[in-house]
Amino acid sequence: MFIDKTNITIKSGNGGNGCVSFYRAKYITNGGPDGGDGGRGGDVVFVAEAGLSTLLDFRYKRKFAAENGGDGGKKNCTGKDGADAVVRVPQGTVVREAESGKVMADMSACGEPRALIKGGRGGRGNQHFATPTRQAPRYAERGGAGREYNVTLELKLIADIGIIGLPNVGKSTLLAMATNANPKIADYHFTTLSPNLGVVRSKYGADFVLADIPGLIEGASSGAGLGHDFLRHVERTRAFIHVVDAAAVEGGSPLTDIDKINAELAAYDPALPLRPQVIAANKMDLTSAEENYIKLKERFEPLGTAVFPISAATNEGIGPLLAHAERLLRDIPRPAPFEEDFIESAPEIDREAFTVEKVAEKGGECFVVEGAGIERMLGYTNLDTEKGFAFFQRYLNEKGINARLEELGAREGDTVRLCGYEFEYYK
Repeated sequence: MFIDKTNITIKSGNGGNGCVSFYRAKYITNGGPDGGDGGRGGDVVFVAEAGLSTLLDFRYKRKFAAENGGDGGKKNCTGKDGADAVVRVPQGTVVREAESGKVMADMSACGEPRALIKGGRGGRGNQHFATPTRQAPRYAERGGAGREYNVTLELKLIADIGIIGLPNVGKSTLLAMATNANPKIADYHFTTLSPNLGVVRSKYGADFVLADIPGLIEGASSGAGLGHDFLRHVERTRAFIHVVDAAAVEGGSPLTDIDKINAELAAYDPALPLRPQVIAANKMDLTSAEENYIKLKERFEPLGTAVFPISAATNEGIGPLLAHAERLLRDIPRPAPFEEDFIESAPEIDREAFTVEKVAEKGGECFVVEGAGIERMLGYTNLDTEKGFAFFQRYLNEKGINARLEELGAREGDTVRLCGYEFEYYK
């Protein structure tokens, strides 16, 4: 089954927490802090592989989560880094953030790993918070949180030339005759239900890739038929072979048919009809095709669009058509990757975070306040001076610590313990 669009969830790993630990050994009663750092959370990494041709596997697995980092340990042991989550997609897959629709990555280069979202960084152990005046910090940082996104995967085939045209004009037959592809071929509309790729080998010059684009009918750009699903696959092609039924077996006019397809391309993307085209007037083995072939040449060759008479069924005229297509490609640069406009900021740790806990003790209650910012502030503040103590009070107010104490029911005269210091609470 060919699936070219699906939604999945990706999540990077959380960073490991830092450790609170103190060195302990025989005859050493007051060892310094030796808490290790937490490990880094795993990233979510995308890799494009040429051997994949569909997003079918993502219908059965829709969430990819990287491993969390390990917590730090005592004796300055750093936690283990989390393993990355590797997501393998077909070459040409565009990854979009589902909510905003912005492009996170264009996986057009095979084998090149791309880390789309980074894991959380590991928290620092308490050894990092020791100061000359605060030698026994009892606080360590928590690891940074990973990020989680819902993303849309869109497969846009990478082909040098797209074979376009109305249904049943011989696109799949031309692809089968020109390449090693084996598309399904039958004499009814919408035989081809998915794009097919084939490689044209070097007897016509340099190798190039052909894609048979199905589902193009009048109204395709508005969702009619299969066009809405498959028009995206023409975006990366550098040129088009426009196949028409020169014999008009099913009625109509080949000239009108070309106008219909070009109108649908323009409605989907105004730049598409401006790309080089070569017209393949197919079914020239039928006697009724000659008149329409002349009309096609009279109209399009003065505009610089070559018209080649071919019969895909009998393999007549296909060589000159492909040789001309190969010459066209020599002067057409490869399309640039889609602009990646989604910016994923690295997860950060709130180093000013604090916790306030109401603890029952003998003789009453005590409020315990801890946090990395408080540790640092107490390390460089002299509370014995009037100026230092005033700064300390402002810090408690600005960071919302006093407000949090009041929420928990602190009253004047209650004991507040901050990182080993004890104070009486007052407003």
